[in-house]
Amino acid sequence: MEGQGKDILNRVTDSAHSAVDRFADKAGPAVQKLESGVAHASEALHEQAQHLRERGDEWTQSVRETVRQHPLSSVLLAFAVGALVARVTR
Repeated sequence: MEGQGKDILNRVTDSAHSAVDRFADKAGPAVQKLESGVAHASEALHEQAQHLRERGDEWTQSVRETVRQHPLSSVLLAFAVGALVARVTR
């Protein structure tokens, strides 16, 4: 009986090892593919962030130039926007 129990235990252990090995063989490429996808997404996100920073800088420069060219209009517009915001938040 004792020898038969060891034999069953050995077969179960071998089956478990085999199942783990098959899982590892399948999971390895999937993990690598996932890592690659995350790396590409991260790179794209950094590029988009840089693009948005550049666009923000361009917009800021454009607003500064407009204010320099039309200072009185800019002050009046800022006053009107401030009055509107104050009116809405009351």
